[in-house]
Amino acid sequence: METRSQWGTRAGFIMAAVGSAVGLGNIWRFPAVAYENGGGAFFIPYLFALLTAGIPILIMEFTMGHKYRGSAPLTYKRINKKTEFIGWWAVLVSFVISTYYSVIIAWAISYSVFSINLSWGADTEVFLMNDFLHRTVEPGQIGSLVPGVLIPLIIVWVVVLGILFKGVKRGIEIANRIFIPALVIIFLIIVIRAITLDGAMDGLQTFFAPDFSKILDGEVWVAAYGQIFFSLSIAFAIMITYSSYLPKKSDITNNAFITGFGNSSFELLAGIGVFSALGFMAAQSGVGVEEVVSGGVGLAFVVFPAIINEFPGLNGLFGFLFFASLVLAGLTSLMSITETYVAGLTDKFKISRSKAVLFGGGIAAIISLLFATQGGLFFLDAADYFINQFGVALIGLVEVVLIAWILRKVKDLKTHANAISDIRLGWWWSLSLNVITPLVLGYMMFDLFRLNLMKQFDTETGNYEGYADIFIVFGGWFVAAAALIIGIVMAATKWRSEAKGVSEHSEEREAK
Repeated sequence: METRSQWGTRAGFIMAAVGSAVGLGNIWRFPAVAYENGGGAFFIPYLFALLTAGIPILIMEFTMGHKYRGSAPLTYKRINKKTEFIGWWAVLVSFVISTYYSVIIAWAISYSVFSINLSWGADTEVFLMNDFLHRTVEPGQIGSLVPGVLIPLIIVWVVVLGILFKGVKRGIEIANRIFIPALVIIFLIIVIRAITLDGAMDGLQTFFAPDFSKILDGEVWVAAYGQIFFSLSIAFAIMITYSSYLPKKSDITNNAFITGFGNSSFELLAGIGVFSALGFMAAQSGVGVEEVVSGGVGLAFVVFPAIINEFPGLNGLFGFLFFASLVLAGLTSLMSITETYVAGLTDKFKISRSKAVLFGGGIAAIISLLFATQGGLFFLDAADYFINQFGVALIGLVEVVLIAWILRKVKDLKTHANAISDIRLGWWWSLSLNVITPLVLGYMMFDLFRLNLMKQFDTETGNYEGYADIFIVFGGWFVAAAALIIGIVMAATKWRSEAKGVSEHSEEREAK
């Protein structure tokens, strides 16, 4: 039987797991979500969500990968042959995300260059849409390739696939040992400089000022669980894959706590840096901080360039550091996302790692060209919304219900984790997975469908962002459905030459 790749050190695994969790969303999503849901008071439901959903699911996925020693599809197959499709579903969702996530990293590379001479000019929104993305087509139209996106996109895929070609220990681990410390140092520099700006304290006051009245709002708690869920790389097949490379003697529980709190610490750091900069922008504009708060792509590529324009001294350097941090955060996440389908293909078809990287990564790179066109932003927006809401969130619910309620594997996984971990799992973990997490995720999905039905009356077309029916069908629903359908097809495909007994419970081998 072929020996499975392993991490060289525990620190290498933790850095890779944290690197996967810390992504673009930590920087541009968390600050806005926290502000909109009670400011400082939001940290109460956020911490509760971390301890009752984030870390419990991390422990569950770490244990699944470590116990069954396989990629997500192989792990689910070894748990129960009928559930393999869930592993492939998660892998296909990761595949889709990698195709457009890579493009956003390419934007950040271009913007790190633009920042040197402040090439975006005074009107940063016009520059992004017209001068950079050349968005002159309607939603659903492709247009031509945009050179300013295409060239850095090629660089992104060359770097990521080059690292994955090197393997787990010599590729992913070494890259994260370089990228994660560099990311933390760069962002610390950004934060230290940002908090010394005029108006920074007003920004931090806006960010941390608690609105305890919102604690009683159920939507705030849903937002907290949603933030934890999407920021920890849960249900992407990533953590199952990464933990399958752990040595047999590994402290599962401690690793999960370190990963969870490491991710949250960076989110808090990002919130401090972002709102300090927003406070400065508000002071320069003579308006309240609440009038300049933004999130997502708009924060990174419209608001921050405008802030950098007003920056006192060395604004080009500050801009370069900010976009370099986006590049590093994006690359560590993209590596982990791509590794899910590299590992899945290697396990399923018994092909070499090089072939899996070339085939899986190559197809993803080719598809990513769609998002590097003039109409790419529209396709990106629709695909991101539907694959996250009706892919990742739904998989998370299915995963927890399957493991906790249908297969009743919580006790077995707890026994496995407790046998090798310093922190023993007890009633807290079982209660979280059996009761709290499935109920909260179930309500999140119910609320999501409710909100989408409400959109029928909010937009002219009744669709997300008012997009046309045909575009939503093919650019949104079809993408989300394809991940599930292709996952089922992959699960129905015959496994190649898996050694006898390997598909059964790997813990029997470990006990010998």
